[in-house]
Amino acid sequence: MVEAENGLAIGNIVSLISRWERRGLLVERGASPAETSTNDQEITSLLTVIVQSAVARQVVLHINLQEAQVVLEVMHDTVTRGLLSDAADNTKLRRLMLKLSATRDVLPSSLFIAGIQDRDEHPVSAGGFGDVYKGVYNGGCVAMKRIRIFTGEASSSQKSKFCREALLWQTLDRHPSIVPFLGVDKHTFPLAYCMISPWMDHGTVLKYLTENGRSQVTLTQLLLQIAEGIEYLHSVSVIHGDIRGTNVLIATSSNLNSATSSAGFQACLTDFGLATVVIGEGESNAGMTSSSNRAGSLRWFAPELLSPQAFDCEKFARTTATDIYAFACVCVELHTLAPPFAKIQDPTVIIEVINGRRPERPVGMLDGIWEITSKGWASKWRERLTIQDIVRRLRGL
Repeated sequence: MVEAENGLAIGNIVSLISRWERRGLLVERGASPAETSTNDQEITSLLTVIVQSAVARQVVLHINLQEAQVVLEVMHDTVTRGLLSDAADNTKLRRLMLKLSATRDVLPSSLFIAGIQDRDEHPVSAGGFGDVYKGVYNGGCVAMKRIRIFTGEASSSQKSKFCREALLWQTLDRHPSIVPFLGVDKHTFPLAYCMISPWMDHGTVLKYLTENGRSQVTLTQLLLQIAEGIEYLHSVSVIHGDIRGTNVLIATSSNLNSATSSAGFQACLTDFGLATVVIGEGESNAGMTSSSNRAGSLRWFAPELLSPQAFDCEKFARTTATDIYAFACVCVELHTLAPPFAKIQDPTVIIEVINGRRPERPVGMLDGIWEITSKGWASKWRERLTIQDIVRRLRGL
């Protein structure tokens, strides 16, 4: 039975590649829209059959590198054009596309861009995963997030992480509260890839508040913009997984081609290195995070991430509820300009959170925001507010 399913899956993959190659020929010779549409429908039907079969999804992950590149191009084109009408199938396709990209360390050709100029000699910031440089692209300043090593067996996990993050980020629609993804540069640095996004002059939300003050109007507006970004991500089945102040950048009209909010600033979520695509809250995310899948900032970790079994979870898994908990921590962080439990060490933080203790209410925090915070970091994840509840409450303040 399994052998027959494997054979059927292989046949469908071969047919998929054939239809994709035919599509290229149709476009090249200027075929009629009807003929091209028929071929697209055949591609969509084949992809639907593949994503609905667990056996076929596994077969896809074991095809050779050349086939993987072609299949990834097909998947990316289908996702980008929104050709799968069924939401569940579309989510499965996106998950499979990310897995294939990370497993084979390949990216769709359409993600690559060229023409970066005037790159700074030294990085403006550095982290364990890579460095961020400032450059110029199409006349505008851009941030270049460079992976430090992109060759050799030792860098396999870094390459997989880079491919996952770049592809997931690119598939997100333009949203005011999401930092735009411009593309991947592979020409500026020898043997290294960079993710390119608009340069944000104001830096992080914490830097912005330090330099511009923390009026209640500003804080409420920023929290609403962050919440709207999370709401969008959750609406497309994406869990951010690392929501904190340093992963929120501030845009102004000079940073983006689109208009910012009436307040003159726009909070934008960035850093999708720990993001996952999920179909349901109970579904396993195995294989959808990096090899160090418990990575992240534990001061923003929900209790079920610190001790899953103690909080009615089978295992460590990022969910919409853990994003909500992190957002509640951000509510405090933006008011204090300090991380949660700033005065105690990490091991003690873990004990405090598991035992149900939370940071104190910041001086001057509005009652409505404190209520959102308190209900957002409830110990029982089922009792937390949804992001839709939070957005509605913030809009009412």
